[in-house]
Amino acid sequence: MRNRVLEQFTVGAGCFWCIEAVYNQVKGVEKVISGYSGGTVPGTPTYREVCSGLTGHAEVVQVTFDPEIITLEDLLIIFMTSHDPTTLNRQGADVGTQYRSVIFYHNDEQKTIAETVINEMSTYYDNPIVTEVSPLGEFFEAEAVHQNYYANNQTQGYCSFVITPKLAKLRKMHADKLKTHVA
Repeated sequence: MRNRVLEQFTVGAGCFWCIEAVYNQVKGVEKVISGYSGGTVPGTPTYREVCSGLTGHAEVVQVTFDPEIITLEDLLIIFMTSHDPTTLNRQGADVGTQYRSVIFYHNDEQKTIAETVINEMSTYYDNPIVTEVSPLGEFFEAEAVHQNYYANNQTQGYCSFVITPKLAKLRKMHADKLKTHVA
């Protein structure tokens, strides 16, 4: 039996409920935690404070994955195709810096991979990609109600009208990278 070495990366793609639901479907992803990162105010931010746009934090997910099953490059391609990386501080009706497209890299290798993926993906979009690439500062886990939000609230309006279509797009574009059974 091999000794598995798991890795982590952290991204923001608008509302964390959306990108969390996406990554929970992907083979090789062991854990997805919704949270906040990139802020400038001291202390642990709350959802309400982050939603105000005054803390500088982005809604993000921290993903733990097995690089022997899926590469960071593939995970970032899924990220880039699961939201609109060409809209500054906006995803659909969610507007503000807390909804920015961002990759918080954990090390220099992740930074290089992120920049390469963005460069490669830029030819697929009509507008320039505005995804921020920054070093990960402190990551704050979001409140319990935000964890596994889609799985626990699929009939809620936002989930039905925003997240469910994102998951349909994911299944269409990345079917070969998805788990056969999602808990």
